[in-house]
Amino acid sequence: MANSVGAGAPTPVKEVTTASFRADVIAASATQPVLVDFWAPWCGPCKQLAPALEKAVADTGGKVALVKMNIDDHPQIAGQLGIQSIPAVIAFDKGQPVDGFVGALPESQVRGFIERLVGPLGAGGDELIAEAEAAAAAGDTAGAAALYARVLTEDETNLKAIAGLAKLHVDAGDLEQAKGVLSMAPPPATGQSPDPVIATVLAALHVAEQAASVGDLGPLEQAVAADPGNHQARLDLALALNARGRRDEAADHLLAIVKRDRKWNDEAARKQLLQFFEAWGLMDPAAVTARRKLSAILF
Repeated sequence: MANSVGAGAPTPVKEVTTASFRADVIAASATQPVLVDFWAPWCGPCKQLAPALEKAVADTGGKVALVKMNIDDHPQIAGQLGIQSIPAVIAFDKGQPVDGFVGALPESQVRGFIERLVGPLGAGGDELIAEAEAAAAAGDTAGAAALYARVLTEDETNLKAIAGLAKLHVDAGDLEQAKGVLSMAPPPATGQSPDPVIATVLAALHVAEQAASVGDLGPLEQAVAADPGNHQARLDLALALNARGRRDEAADHLLAIVKRDRKWNDEAARKQLLQFFEAWGLMDPAAVTARRKLSAILF
């Protein structure tokens, strides 16, 4: 297991023994709080807690130290502290136990526990993702990508970071790279749909692949002008318009097909419109407007 004691430099978490406890914990806590993670190799929740605990300690930038004690090999200290179940984390400061918790708490609660000792921590995963989203919205794609990558170095299965980074590649037209990033996402459980943040990017990727296959606007616009009932040309035109960011126009062409013949090609226009909504985000202004128009047509 690894911990970053300062500015992201990984170092092994020290295993303390009954003999070394006084030096590694009691004496060491004179200069900084020391967290003792009481664990055992057979303890599943201990393994769940460790990454969140190590990450939160790393985010203190060296203000807090973390050590581990295997209670199977060294039960005496845990017994003296009255620890009856693990994982258990006890914070020592100035030679005394000052706080603690039992159980595999989520990262947010682990961070709150440490912040009670040393104040606010450095940016965690959620904060970094928020920064990445803001950077992407401001057009700083390189900055956003770096922030998403930073999150993924700490948690390679973070779905929000995977989705965010993949979406940057989709928007840049690098669809193969987007697929590579999406492959990092753990597969959904059998019978379950992908997580919504991943599903949104998958929809955007699919729409981008469709758009890449339909070609230029000119011939499609001419085909629709020559025959307004050419639904395939109109659907292809909608895909091409969407690829160029002209979402309202793309939606209007699909709505025109639905209005003329909603059953055409197994409701292809309505289904494509729903896929646009998923790719854009349900609260995107173009999606809100088109959804209202679709409701008026259908109902």
